Amino acid sequence: MLHVAFTRWDPMRDLLTLHEQLGQLVGTDAPGWTPPVDLYETAGAFVLTAELPGLNRSDIEIHAQDSRILIRGARTAGQVPCEQYHRVERGHGPFSRAFSLPEPIVVEAVTADFKDGLLTLTMPKASGKGARRVDVTERH
Repeated sequence: MLHVAFTRWDPMRDLLTLHEQLGQLVGTDAPGWTPPVDLYETAGAFVLTAELPGLNRSDIEIHAQDSRILIRGARTAGQVPCEQYHRVERGHGPFSRAFSLPEPIVVEAVTADFKDGLLTLTMPKASGKGARRVDVTERH
């Protein structure tokens, strides 16, 4: 007699498996840490805030295209020569975060503001397409 085992479909398990497989494809450039972000929508724009303490504007790279935004950078400060670390909780090294937005954005109008370790991207909604690199400015 043939026995068939049924398992309940778990979409989260499949998503995590896919995430791990994509991470393996990236190879040695895989992120060293993942900065936390908030992404929300207003009537006219998408707004993303990312916590990037210890970074300078020059450490951050942002690319906007159609309905996709990519934030990359690296935190190298904090590594000090010592005999032994007793605790290391802050992430160091490269990071990369990519987000697919539900609607296209006006790529030319995307702004990036960086103050006190908090990056804020404002991405106006649009129906057109395009791509450009976004420069990070400092609020005064």
